[in-house]
Amino acid sequence: MRQLLKHGSVEVNGRSITRFNHPLQTGDVVSIRTKGEVRAEGLLPPGMKVLFEDASLIVIEKPENLLSMASETERDKTAYAFLTDYVRRGNPRSRERVWIVHRLDRETSGLMVFAKTEAAKRALQANWHKVDKRYLAVVEGNPPADHGVLRSHLDESSPFKVYSAPPSKRTRHAVTNYRVMKQIATRTLIELTPETGRRNQIRVHLADAECPIIGDHKYGARTNPARRLGLHASSLQFKHPLSGELLRFELPLPQDLARLV
Repeated sequence: MRQLLKHGSVEVNGRSITRFNHPLQTGDVVSIRTKGEVRAEGLLPPGMKVLFEDASLIVIEKPENLLSMASETERDKTAYAFLTDYVRRGNPRSRERVWIVHRLDRETSGLMVFAKTEAAKRALQANWHKVDKRYLAVVEGNPPADHGVLRSHLDESSPFKVYSAPPSKRTRHAVTNYRVMKQIATRTLIELTPETGRRNQIRVHLADAECPIIGDHKYGARTNPARRLGLHASSLQFKHPLSGELLRFELPLPQDLARLV
């Protein structure tokens, strides 16, 4: 038991415990992991955590300023690369791997799902439009109403910036539902539920509504009080690709954003 504590194998409510006399309360969840699992977690960068894992999928918390997958300028420091190293337990000869199901912008933190089999990837992507996806955003100013729907046709043809534009062959219809969670003088906390999954959709729609996300200078923000983009993927609900069980994951707003509102 002392060895398990020493190696960080014991967690209470998701937090590593090393003291043998740590008091337990009714309702506490105690989990004991293998040394291999603990070592694998050491391969992940700061802020990236595995929240759920089974034979079909992995759900992680992605920190801000981490690419989901490789780009032309960065191939190694990505959520995909770190997670591949994690499932291989640091063994480059291992054939274990993960499949990308969806993406988050580099600047966005929050929940991401990766598949551990190609069949799970296909099943998740085929039903991704049915997934309940919710985001939290801290924005400048106030939206036009306490709740509503933001709609436009987005032109994603530029690799640098997405625009709302008149309907054409180059645009795709985008819909984002929103509701105000909290409002102070200069900032607002908004929950967003996108019906479509276009690139930078939430960022463009909030900029169009004249309440850009804090730190989003690309889309018109004037302030950056948290020194990061104020967008967080906070909730995912979907059916397990193998068992059909309804899974729900939630992440609270990170402290650097929560303190602003």
